[in-house]
Amino acid sequence: MESNNSFHRSLTLLDGTLMVIGSMIGSGIFIVSADIARNVGSAGWLIVVWLISGFITLSAALSYGELSGMYPHAGGQYVYLREAFGKMFGFLYGWAFFAVIQTGTIAAVGVAFAKFTGYFIPSLGDSNILLGTAEGFHISAAQLLGIAVIVVLTYINTRGVEGGKWIQFIFTFAKIAALAALVIFGFIWVKDVGIAHANWDMAWFAKKLGTEGGAITHESLSPNTLVIAICVSMVGALFSSDAWNNVTFIAGEIKKPERNIGLSLFIGTVVVTLLYVSMNFMYLNVLSVTEIANAPADRVAVAAAQKIFGALGTGLIAGLIMVSTFGCNNGLILSGARVYYTMAKDGLFLPSAGKLNAKGVPAKALWMQCIWASVLCLSGQYGNLLDFIIFTVLLFYILTIWGIFRLRKTQPHIPRPYKAFGYPVIPLLYILMAAVICVVLLVSKPGYTMLGLVIVLIGIPIYLYLQKRERGANE
Repeated sequence: MESNNSFHRSLTLLDGTLMVIGSMIGSGIFIVSADIARNVGSAGWLIVVWLISGFITLSAALSYGELSGMYPHAGGQYVYLREAFGKMFGFLYGWAFFAVIQTGTIAAVGVAFAKFTGYFIPSLGDSNILLGTAEGFHISAAQLLGIAVIVVLTYINTRGVEGGKWIQFIFTFAKIAALAALVIFGFIWVKDVGIAHANWDMAWFAKKLGTEGGAITHESLSPNTLVIAICVSMVGALFSSDAWNNVTFIAGEIKKPERNIGLSLFIGTVVVTLLYVSMNFMYLNVLSVTEIANAPADRVAVAAAQKIFGALGTGLIAGLIMVSTFGCNNGLILSGARVYYTMAKDGLFLPSAGKLNAKGVPAKALWMQCIWASVLCLSGQYGNLLDFIIFTVLLFYILTIWGIFRLRKTQPHIPRPYKAFGYPVIPLLYILMAAVICVVLLVSKPGYTMLGLVIVLIGIPIYLYLQKRERGANE
């Protein structure tokens, strides 16, 4: 049954905050520090990367508070770009969002859940190849389990926002508690103070760590190469902190959105930043920088938990990542469909995505998202697609925050119940820092950045076709 009812405003400030936290914390914090340690090679600079990442994320979140107060409607960032720069910019974001940003993340997080499920049930892991070809394409049990999780969470969310809300509530609180406990035990139970002292004695000696012939290599970094190393390292840290803006997509279902979205963004990003920095201090208390950089399969949290809990450590972290990724995917699935719903209302997506079912949720948009995310699971290319789009995601963030300046000139009379904190300094600082990272990525990883732009630019002819079709229908 379909209904023309509007969204039900049933989500509170707590629900919005848990959406921010739950969508941000996936599997990145458990592995990303290994790559950062290889790039910067010291305790001090490892923490600096996470602090800068947290500051950038918080700066963007505080800026989005003004936009969310101006446009407290479903669609979030898509709406902000549409209002600031026109329908084409909104569509290009929405196109990239559906093509890879949201669906690719959903696929990657779903398969991450399945991989760690494989620790407990090996037949469901990624080592169980069910189908393979000579060209290297294969389908594993983990990919199919990832799809199953996406389908189940999609179905739950089509039954109304309450089911997704409770999943988010339970799993987000569980992972906050588990991460906090891991940090505490990492300081209380580990008595080898020599590791921590060694890490902090050389805290600011930046170096690139690698291996050659089985031996660990050290390459000192000059100030210029250190800046590049920090920027490259921040790719993983920023994506571990990404999806904070998902709460803006569900503005149509939040009570007092003009107030609660901004507060949710602030509280959620602060909590996650504190958790992430605390986790890395714990890593440095338990493991040497070299051990962090060379953790097997980059699973830094597993290596740390083994030091803290012994043989039980691997299982504890596997279970924690399962809880974390399951809750994360629920938030991504719940929020993402609201963007396609709003695009459909603007005539820029399949019309059926713009309808709510009897439960007041965009069920068809949810299933469209589910189908494409499942295809990405089967393709095995979700990880590569996310690498390609990193540069473009930052560009969209920059453009959206620049929209604050533009809208203050073009639409000065729209009520702004919440003003961007530190305007214009904080928004400009975010734009500057994100732009520096984009330039470094453009120079150091041109293949990834250019392909990310191609994915977005493919949206231009699609937009022009949709506009031509709309004009033809109106004539």
